[in-house]
Amino acid sequence: MELGELPAGWEKAELSEICLVNPTIDKSAIADDLVVSFVPMPAVEAESGVIDVSATRKFGEVKKGYTPFREGDVLFAKITPCMENGKMAVVPALHNGLGFGSTEFHVLRAHPGISPQFVYYFVSSRAFRHVAEHNMSGAVGQRRVTTPYLSACKIPVPPTAEQHRIVAKIEELFSELDQGVASLKTAREQLKVYRQSLLKNAFEGKLTAAWRAAHRDQLESAAALQQRINREREARHQQQLADWQTAGQSGPKPKPPKPLPPLTVEELAVLPVLPEGWGWVRLETIQAFGKHAVKAGPFGSALKKEFYVSDGFKIYGQEQVIRGDHAYGDYFISESKYADLSSCAVRPFDVLISLVGTIGKVLVLPELARPGIINPRLVKISLNLAAYEPAFFKAYFESGFLRSLYATESQGTTMDILNLGMIQGLPYPLCSLDEQREILSVLDAKLSEADQLDQTLATALQQADALRQSILKKAFHGQLVKQAKNEEPATALLERIRAERSASPAKGRQAKLVSKPLTNC
Repeated sequence: MELGELPAGWEKAELSEICLVNPTIDKSAIADDLVVSFVPMPAVEAESGVIDVSATRKFGEVKKGYTPFREGDVLFAKITPCMENGKMAVVPALHNGLGFGSTEFHVLRAHPGISPQFVYYFVSSRAFRHVAEHNMSGAVGQRRVTTPYLSACKIPVPPTAEQHRIVAKIEELFSELDQGVASLKTAREQLKVYRQSLLKNAFEGKLTAAWRAAHRDQLESAAALQQRINREREARHQQQLADWQTAGQSGPKPKPPKPLPPLTVEELAVLPVLPEGWGWVRLETIQAFGKHAVKAGPFGSALKKEFYVSDGFKIYGQEQVIRGDHAYGDYFISESKYADLSSCAVRPFDVLISLVGTIGKVLVLPELARPGIINPRLVKISLNLAAYEPAFFKAYFESGFLRSLYATESQGTTMDILNLGMIQGLPYPLCSLDEQREILSVLDAKLSEADQLDQTLATALQQADALRQSILKKAFHGQLVKQAKNEEPATALLERIRAERSASPAKGRQAKLVSKPLTNC
């Protein structure tokens, strides 16, 4: 990174001039049963400099294949994305004075006269990480900051006393910032709770209680709505029978619709009590008529890449659902393949639900959505639009209450997984279409206010982060604290470090950590 002009008394130096980079230890003097601190990569927080050294292991278990360090060393994550995320920290007191951690850490051990905290704040700054990111080596996904690169990086070196004043000022300002950031994050968490409370009240009829009372004689009850659905199902069956007879009774005779099973008394007992005129139903009650109304994506060889074309019928997957953007992506199949997979075809106002990993996200296809099919990570539901609003379904399905009903069952070994059977077995609140639309209107207004406030809080957090980086920039350009006239200049400090290194018995990166055998204490 560009250091620019430095104040009087400061000098530029390579990190290897002021720190031992990845020092080794004399392992022969350490007993195998010595308990030492153990720090895997997850034990170092991103951005904050917080490190958890509470885990321990015996020296014999970690003396091979792990990185050694001691109190006051700076750990620097070298692999992507940990480096870019800012997993760096100054090592605190360790168990028996010795620690081991991931081999993906570089270790910087500051020489006397160099503040480890000063080094930490420099190498963890966004500016330093940005340049380091563009100088990583290795294949995609395994890129690392190399030892030669890190060793050669230039760092501004103020006089020792000024280093400590700069660190103290940074920590004072960061402490104030952290308090503000904590308040902003708390407010955002409270907004999440508010949203879920709002949705819970919406689907228990509490948001529209006054409206419902004012329109009581105008609303179709859930019971009447189910009776209408049954009549429509029967009428559809009679039309199918008539068409079958007109066609000379060719093909199998259309089967009569099965009775829609109600929820059991035991199931209802654990669900919230709904207002008069509402009811709990299964998905079968509110889905469209027809065998393809609910369908999971095709499996097996149905979507091999050999079937992809540059333009045609769209393949809808989780990327569209998670982004909430039906137009995103450019995977297509031909008309003939689309015909083969017509049972998985989608139409306007269909509901798409993600099944793997990020589960339970919902996308409602708009009227002008491109014709296509779903891939194996989605299920599509065609709702009976005369009984259920797709937007009402989406809001309910993404609510915390509904998620709580399938959370345990959907937890897989490596990732969460939903399936069609789970979705069909869930309870859905049913009320009149008019009330569904009123609920959506109220939710839209209240959630829009919450979204605006959340955006304000997010902007404030971004500004706090920018201020943090501005503080660091000023610190390393000599603009954060006043310089003292009578302090030993950095030139003398660097000369003394060079002299001490030349006189040291340690050769290269070897640095004896102990002078006598260590045992458990």
